[in-house]
Amino acid sequence: MESLSIFMPAEHLTAISIQTAIITVSTTRTEKTDLSGQIIRDAFTAADIPIVSMQIVKDDISAIRTAVLSALRIANCIVVNGGTGLTHDDCTIEAVAPLFHKTMDGFGELFRIKSYEQVKNAVILSRATAGITNGCAIFCIPGSPKAVKLATEEIIVPEIRHIITHAAQ
Repeated sequence: MESLSIFMPAEHLTAISIQTAIITVSTTRTEKTDLSGQIIRDAFTAADIPIVSMQIVKDDISAIRTAVLSALRIANCIVVNGGTGLTHDDCTIEAVAPLFHKTMDGFGELFRIKSYEQVKNAVILSRATAGITNGCAIFCIPGSPKAVKLATEEIIVPEIRHIITHAAQ
């Protein structure tokens, strides 16, 4: 897996230290059954990007927001998976988006373009989003393993150094 952005020279990226926190939003997953969290961890680890925190929180605005605020103290990349759908329990976007100082609209757009290849018109159910808070990139992605793999391996990991370089300025 190529982990350097093709749009920024490598010498601008190698000095960037990325510290990643993974938050899984679910009422049913446990540490042993959190396949999506494991996929995220494996993708970042394969790119030599350290994971500083992994946790599972319930579908609750306060719990999700508290987890993200806690992760902001130790990470400059946070990947929140799960709770981005349309059911009454899905509240990740409502918990996290108000924390953004800037949104990365292109992330959600690109995720939906790439997802269309897999799920066709069902892509309209996706509320994947991302933003920047205090120099930290926060990604909110669906919790399905296929969606997590796509978002992490095809978008986030290849561009994270480029994103953090700009977010830190």
